Amino acid sequence: MHIEILVEDASGKKLLESLLPKLFGKQGEPHTWRVHGYKGIGRVPKNLNSSGDPAKRILLDQLPKLLRGYGKTPGIDAVVVVLDSDRRNCVDFLAELKALVAGCSPVPNTLFRIAIEEMEAWYFGDQQALMAAYPKAKIDVLQRYQQDSVCGTWEQLADAIYPGGSAAIKKAGWPLPGQVKYEWAEKIGPLLDLERNISPSFGKLRDGLRRLITEAA
Repeated sequence: MHIEILVEDASGKKLLESLLPKLFGKQGEPHTWRVHGYKGIGRVPKNLNSSGDPAKRILLDQLPKLLRGYGKTPGIDAVVVVLDSDRRNCVDFLAELKALVAGCSPVPNTLFRIAIEEMEAWYFGDQQALMAAYPKAKIDVLQRYQQDSVCGTWEQLADAIYPGGSAAIKKAGWPLPGQVKYEWAEKIGPLLDLERNISPSFGKLRDGLRRLITEAA
């Protein structure tokens, strides 16, 4: 089967590119996929017929148009949308996303997966991989983290592994936050173990993707 995967930023794209071969096998044997990274999450537009501004590449702004297009495109067997919950209510957010898909004609086979609160939670879920990538990480900071909690996840990770912590990153300002998150995806992502990871939202991503290809078999 062929799967189109949408994610809100470059670091998320990098992370998924390292995870997907572990789930699907080698590209083209037999499954194929493409990962599309956007430049932010945005919000679902009130007017679902809106096409948004394609030049800005904001994921939720573009999503209604994208899903309508995928539903009409032959050869696309599934669409996977991976998002951070940030501080949204996950139940309400997921209901809003599913309503968006239901409004498409035809309806594309779509799987939504939401990281709680941010994808950096998935690195905390496999601290063995995290420590292998960053052996000097501050153990006390890692131990304070409550898995898949809304607590300023990326900031806690930065406090554990970045010189000067999150304060130094915020002081430097953009583009450093994006660069640091990309580096984490690059270094930790390939080391993540699919079965060892204790993040519930990571488990839902893993199991949902496995079901997609199992059902297609």
